[in-house]
Amino acid sequence: MADEKVLEAQKWVNETYGSVSGYQKCPEDGRTGWSTMYALTMGLQKELGISPVVANFGDGTVAKLAALGDIGSGWAKNGNIVKIIRYGLFCKGYTGGYFDTGYYDPDIALAVKHMQGDMGLSQSGTLQAKVFKALLNMDAYVLTAGGSDEVRSIQQWLNGRYWTKATVDICPADGHYSRNVQQNLMKAIQLEIGIAEADATGNFGSGTQAGLKSKALVSEGSSGIFVQLFSAACVFNQPILTFNADGSEVAVNTVFKSTFDSNLTTFVKIFQKFSALSPNGQGDYATWAQLLVSMGDPDRPVTAADTAYTITPSRAARMAKDGYTCVGRYLNEASAGGGSKMLEEGELANIFAAGLRVFPIFQDNGRSLSEYYFGNGFAHAQKAHDQAVHFGFNRGTVIYFAVDYDATDVDMPHILEYFRGVASGLGNKGKRYVHGVYGSRNVCTQVTKETYARYSFVSGMSWGFSGNLGYPLPQNWSFNQVKEYQVTNGTDTFWLDRDADRIGYDSGQGSVNKTTQPADYFVNYVEMLYDLAKAYGKGNPNQLVMEYMRSESYDDSKWQTMIGKADAGFVSYVNSRNLSVWTEFKDPFTGQDLGPEHLMATANGQFVKPNPKGDISLGDVAGWGGDLMTLYGEWRRDHDSYASGATYISERMGKIGVASSFGFTDLIEDADGYLIAQAVRVGGKNIVEAVHDHYQGNGGLTRFRDYVSQRFGGTISEAAVQARKILTDTPVSADGVILVSGRALLIQQFGGFPTLMPHNLPAGQLDAWCNAFGDNLLQHASTETLRRAEYQANQQRLLRSK
Repeated sequence: MADEKVLEAQKWVNETYGSVSGYQKCPEDGRTGWSTMYALTMGLQKELGISPVVANFGDGTVAKLAALGDIGSGWAKNGNIVKIIRYGLFCKGYTGGYFDTGYYDPDIALAVKHMQGDMGLSQSGTLQAKVFKALLNMDAYVLTAGGSDEVRSIQQWLNGRYWTKATVDICPADGHYSRNVQQNLMKAIQLEIGIAEADATGNFGSGTQAGLKSKALVSEGSSGIFVQLFSAACVFNQPILTFNADGSEVAVNTVFKSTFDSNLTTFVKIFQKFSALSPNGQGDYATWAQLLVSMGDPDRPVTAADTAYTITPSRAARMAKDGYTCVGRYLNEASAGGGSKMLEEGELANIFAAGLRVFPIFQDNGRSLSEYYFGNGFAHAQKAHDQAVHFGFNRGTVIYFAVDYDATDVDMPHILEYFRGVASGLGNKGKRYVHGVYGSRNVCTQVTKETYARYSFVSGMSWGFSGNLGYPLPQNWSFNQVKEYQVTNGTDTFWLDRDADRIGYDSGQGSVNKTTQPADYFVNYVEMLYDLAKAYGKGNPNQLVMEYMRSESYDDSKWQTMIGKADAGFVSYVNSRNLSVWTEFKDPFTGQDLGPEHLMATANGQFVKPNPKGDISLGDVAGWGGDLMTLYGEWRRDHDSYASGATYISERMGKIGVASSFGFTDLIEDADGYLIAQAVRVGGKNIVEAVHDHYQGNGGLTRFRDYVSQRFGGTISEAAVQARKILTDTPVSADGVILVSGRALLIQQFGGFPTLMPHNLPAGQLDAWCNAFGDNLLQHASTETLRRAEYQANQQRLLRSK
């Protein structure tokens, strides 16, 4: 929405400085943006005597401004500078007074005080040169959507303590960890370990490393400035996702503090384990380094590597001797360069003979934005598939597709289109292989979030990449490239990249040409259960299998009220035959570990409580409906930092590496459970046939498209209608009473008591929430097995259905 004071500022600055040498006009649209802030900056430069003016508030501008002295109450040396201040305040969201008095009046002073308070500075109301610079940029000094109060408190503390230091600028106070915030933290550490102001550049150089080792080591019982800085770094790298005893994911956090207590020790141990460090709970050098820079301590022990050099028997033996267990090799030769980058015939045998494993990488140059578009991703995926088949890589192998340059947020839409092409290209070949991503922390996180990459291979040794500064390690990281070095192996030399690797994630492949598929054991398990259900001789064997699998993993009470108790006799019958409960299996199409308990509860619900056409049922609550209710509760819990429910759904529903009760695997299990139940209830298959066809056939290839089509009519509008019903309807029936009470319990379990219920939301907010749910479902459906023309047509349908 246009702001009349911003529009007034844009018109004034363009009219006043439009003919000045170097001036670039800003749009006159009433919306604050960099072009407007740059225009005001260039106007200021003109008033300071700088020519030609440039769209940058650099050191020269700061120096000229500082020469004027602090600008405070009654200052009237230059009326245009006063106007720039007033308009800058309006563009920044502060009320700088509605009348042009020509001097620095009380309205301006009050607005500056408010801004200084938000920044974390002393509220003098006087405008110093650095504060003026901070006024004319797009940094926010109030909490913005998705921001953290804890992060914001640290940003304010850093500003308040260090802003007057020579190399330190005022950083945002918006609750988000970013590159500027990371740089200010680094400079603060440098200043505290004794590096001179002029030399505190924020680079993680030898002086900083030595100072951390000699002065900043902290542990439980320590207190003071280094605990504050260490705990700040911990907060910037949270949350860390870990697992509860029941297998559910939980986010672990800490807080900013000045004393290293047992709670911080607990967090540090979890962070160290997450980062593949020794979990000693101490702020040692390796942990400091891991918190501050993407490569961490490059000389820490690691057991993985990648290389562009052929692995000969001699090289493989040397790598094994040096403690490596896994090596990354390229499926193709890059289009630029030469050498032996591509995996060669017989090389896998050399690797396996030495006891090493291998993970495949695909890179076709990949060093400029122009290479990243849907069609290229599609073609690269198909080429990677063919090469992987040629070398015999097993079904379910993760192939890492590379972004080998410093892709910025501006580039990200193109990067994401490329990876959507990758996902579609692999799907078009039957999804024999799963895509991973190689790139900066930001690239890995965004590609995972939007295209569902299974694992991330982080280019951590490129620590200066903007995508590695101010971003935590991706939650799904498997490898982190930390150092390149040359190996001398007798008369032979070759280059290796040392890679930290994460236990329990991608361990690479230790053999090729396996005939088994990732879900074989699960399908066989379902068949064994089904045979027992038939032998049991009572009840529907399909239903008995569903009930058993959802009843035994953990507390079954939440399902019993909605969809009935499991047959206790059959449960005892199975258990007496020493057939243990299956806790998880690998999805062949995404590589994700799925939970049979939730999957079969969803199937069980749809089987015994199917939804009437166009309506909702308790079966929905056992699947997508219950997940949407808990996600709604989480939004209400977090609504102070997420005013928009649509934004919350966009960032939290069906995503990987995000703490959410409705994550990516939840959505898969909802879709699969529904489709399996439909195949049994309507399609006439038994449970074994349905599970087999879904996971060993092609059912999982189009799971989201089939699910959205069958359950939600294939449109955003119908999905929104169903979401509104599940969140607000009060059916007059026994099931309706259970649905309404269960909805309240689920929402309050995650949102707290009392929580604003969906039917009490303003209509516009509820509509936005429900439409976002539909949009999210359709976006997932659009990622599957699409060729470029189909993808584009589907995108147009998405836009029309909105």
